[in-house]
Amino acid sequence: MAIIEVNDLYKEYKINQKKEGVLGAIGNIFYPRYISKVAVNKINFSIEEGEAVGYIGANGAGKSTTIKMLTGILTPTSGRVLVNGNIPYKHRVKNNSIIGAVFGQRTQMWWDLPPIETYKLIQKIYDVPKKQFDENLSTFTELLDLKELIKIPVRQLSLGQKMRCEIAAAFIHDPKIVYLDEPTIGLDIMVKDKIRNFIKNINKKRSVTVILTTHDLQDIEEVCKRVIIIDNGQVVYDGKIEEIKNSLGKYRTVHFQVKNCSNNLDNVLDTQKEYLFEVSKSPYDIQVKFDRQKITASEVMNIISPYCDIMDLTIQEPSIESIVRDLYRKQVDNNDFIKENAGNCKY
Repeated sequence: MAIIEVNDLYKEYKINQKKEGVLGAIGNIFYPRYISKVAVNKINFSIEEGEAVGYIGANGAGKSTTIKMLTGILTPTSGRVLVNGNIPYKHRVKNNSIIGAVFGQRTQMWWDLPPIETYKLIQKIYDVPKKQFDENLSTFTELLDLKELIKIPVRQLSLGQKMRCEIAAAFIHDPKIVYLDEPTIGLDIMVKDKIRNFIKNINKKRSVTVILTTHDLQDIEEVCKRVIIIDNGQVVYDGKIEEIKNSLGKYRTVHFQVKNCSNNLDNVLDTQKEYLFEVSKSPYDIQVKFDRQKITASEVMNIISPYCDIMDLTIQEPSIESIVRDLYRKQVDNNDFIKENAGNCKY
């Protein structure tokens, strides 16, 4: 059952074009000029209860505007949003009672108080039973390693420590849906791993629906099975991460550690350019990229091995980051991928 339904969602801003100087300031008061900016352009998608979905796009693509409409902060210009059967901007109290949110650049905790005081305040606001609150606090303290942190004033915590406490605050009242906007921004790899593992654990065990927006696409690969890509206010892809990898990520790279290479290898690689090309080459190291839809890794090895002694090899799979980067390089109107995969895009 869909817990979030978005139909023809459209948001347009009016931006005041201000003039410079004294006369310009006077003109701005009496003769203001506005231009329209479309932030979200009739997008459609639905999210099932318990899904973990990555919602990604370049800066200005419309991600934050969408999230603000889902949380009820913004009112759509047109279209419909339903979150657990409620219209967010009309039923703010009902909507807010079932959601949690983390914004990487902002805090919901009291700056001069320890996190435990914020957690107790959240307990009162959401009327969380004491037994349930104590169980959640104990579980989250263990999973996020918060034992030494929750009694220290927030202003004395490092960025990573504060973010772990923020994540716990978003889940402490057992929300049905949690929106995570850049939850790992600026964090070191150890803290990122703790947060990713926590989100995966809670999503799996408690069926909490997670909407994750981030520029760190490893977060998406670790946490989500589905990704929605938005560009210029429109959904350009909605489907499984594995499907987009198969569609756009058809190239793999083989890294060979070699010795005693023959000069004839260059000529051989030149004859295979249709589906195999050299990335880099040195006396002890060769990297070649191949189209896995036309040739297998073992066939690549059979091509290289007669001309080199292969000491070791590794195969590098395409990352979602490289795939999305390639997707952004293409113009949306001329993007053959979007046309070919229109059935995967719910818009």
